[in-house]
Amino acid sequence: MSYKPFSFQNHVQQEWVDYNGHMNDAAYATVFSLAVDAFMDHIGLDASARESHQYTIFTLETHLCYLQEAHEGEQLNVEMQLLDDDAKRLHVFFTMKNTSGDVIATSEQMLMGMDTLQERPAPFPSPIAAAIESIRSVHEQLETPKQVGRRIGIKR
Repeated sequence: MSYKPFSFQNHVQQEWVDYNGHMNDAAYATVFSLAVDAFMDHIGLDASARESHQYTIFTLETHLCYLQEAHEGEQLNVEMQLLDDDAKRLHVFFTMKNTSGDVIATSEQMLMGMDTLQERPAPFPSPIAAAIESIRSVHEQLETPKQVGRRIGIKR
């Protein structure tokens, strides 16, 4: 399988804007969640593949960093970098940018492949594993984003 870069586009919906006049923090999580769904399609795990493989992906953990405001109608572009993977997990990093290319938010996530019949973690089906391998072969060359591995705390 050949490498295809992942990108997800959306825009700030009116209902996502809060009393501060910009996109609410929960809406950033929504956009990143929609990006995970689009990423699943990207690696060949669309609705029909989920049904035929009886397999899906769950989000185990996420860490969001809010870097800039986004306003109603603003276009959003989400890119993904694969940081690490094993037979059934993906450590991914999503970057949300505006049309100027400014990074407005990031989301570091741990995703787990799940057998939907057994309701248990399971290795990726071979076509999905092949898609992941093609991404890894390119992304392992990339620099690790500075937000990766951050922890929350007050610096003293």
